[in-house]
Amino acid sequence: MAIKHYLLTAMLLASTVSAQTGGWYFRFTTDRKVKTEGAVQVSPTQRYAADVEYGLDLVPSPESLDAGQVFFFSLRVPDGNYRVTVLLGSRRRAATTTVRAESRRLFVENLSTRKGELREVSFIVNKHSPELPGGRRVGIKKREETKLNWDDRLTIEINGDAPACAAVRIEPAPDVPTVFLCGNSTVVDQDYEPWASWGQMIPRWFNDQVAFANFAESGETASTFIQAGRLAKALSMMKEGDYLIAEFGHNDQKQRFAGSGAYYNFATALKTFIDETRSRGATPIFATPTQRRTFRNGRITESHANYPEAMLWVAEREQVPVIDLHSMTRSFYEAMGEEPSKRAFVHYPAGSYPGQTAAFKDNTHFNPYGAYEIAKCVVEGMKLIDLPILSALRPDYTAFDPAHPDDVDAFHWVDAPFFEAEKPDGN
Repeated sequence: MAIKHYLLTAMLLASTVSAQTGGWYFRFTTDRKVKTEGAVQVSPTQRYAADVEYGLDLVPSPESLDAGQVFFFSLRVPDGNYRVTVLLGSRRRAATTTVRAESRRLFVENLSTRKGELREVSFIVNKHSPELPGGRRVGIKKREETKLNWDDRLTIEINGDAPACAAVRIEPAPDVPTVFLCGNSTVVDQDYEPWASWGQMIPRWFNDQVAFANFAESGETASTFIQAGRLAKALSMMKEGDYLIAEFGHNDQKQRFAGSGAYYNFATALKTFIDETRSRGATPIFATPTQRRTFRNGRITESHANYPEAMLWVAEREQVPVIDLHSMTRSFYEAMGEEPSKRAFVHYPAGSYPGQTAAFKDNTHFNPYGAYEIAKCVVEGMKLIDLPILSALRPDYTAFDPAHPDDVDAFHWVDAPFFEAEKPDGN
């Protein structure tokens, strides 16, 4: 792919980068033969801080950004969608690069480049903070206060077996359609290995003509999501032509109070999602809850009571399109088999990760492979309801059948440098 040269609409100074310009352009390579006119050179000593608008972040800086080591780069920007264009590869060596952003959202997967080859990839990153109109704030949880999804900056992770990123351009993208993701721990962008959810994997399959904004959080129900102001935050950023996908049911079934129940509190909350989304000219979509790994005699047993049926009932009554993850994940787990399906979940013996003193045996929360496969289920569900944003699918996406999942041994995930033993809220 030819290297495109960008010139910003205003001159960028190496000492400061203004959020008022039309975009930002940064250069990481020291190879002078790589032409990046107008780019600000970033050195390993340039670190992000409260009084610095941009710089390397989160992990210690390598001696050289050409050295093939993982690094994070952050830029302070207002809430919104941003088109990020990464120039990957090196004139000096072959490389394999993975790019993620914010809380481990996957955008570029194991991209190989030959020595001397440089390739551009563009995608949309949604950045949001807890701030709400009128001086209010989203009621984020204590454990979310350090999440990259809710901070003051846009963060890009350059990782991979031999990563190489020569430059990155970041520019506002206010006009692309946005898909707002609302849900629980099966949807949220998980910050830490080995936890993962489908919401952070699905951006991998789309180009820079659509944004995914993930407002999900572990442990949330449809009603607590609304009460915390998470829906209000999504609505404050929503515009005509956008979409909202709501997946709930896992935690809602455990609520015990007057008026709780699938056809009472749950259905009422779902109706709120519908009405508020439609009032802004956007399209609500339901995703039925992913199955838990509850096998009996080789088949998945029902563990969500009548909550999936209630969601379908509301959808039919209100003419809301549905992505039936409840059925597709049943097919996925059963196709893998009772014992092999553990490899789609957080099942790891003690010592698999630094500081892990006890075995993980979690039958609700996915590992990266499981989340990746379920993201493909979501894409297939989008096909069944014929969403217009499918025109933004990347050309390397191939049709997926959950009854014939991808080979788990062929899946290659490069871990982020962050691990957590504490399981996500909810079950």
